[in-house]
Amino acid sequence: MKEEASFEETIKNLEQIANELEKGDLNLDESVTKFEEGMKLSKMCNDILESAEKRISILVKKDDGLTEENFNVE
Repeated sequence: MKEEASFEETIKNLEQIANELEKGDLNLDESVTKFEEGMKLSKMCNDILESAEKRISILVKKDDGLTEENFNVE
């Protein structure tokens, strides 16, 4: 997998791992390895989302035009 995988690619890989684990065809060692890989992909997805959230700005209409304000999570 690429070092800078997109969110969509990462989710696709995570879904593939989940499907493999759900089938139940893997032995214990393979299952644990797939689970670990899935956890890493899950963290990557979370990191990508957090990064995107930090970049989001809200445009607020002011009297003299549009002003950019930082996005705040409440």
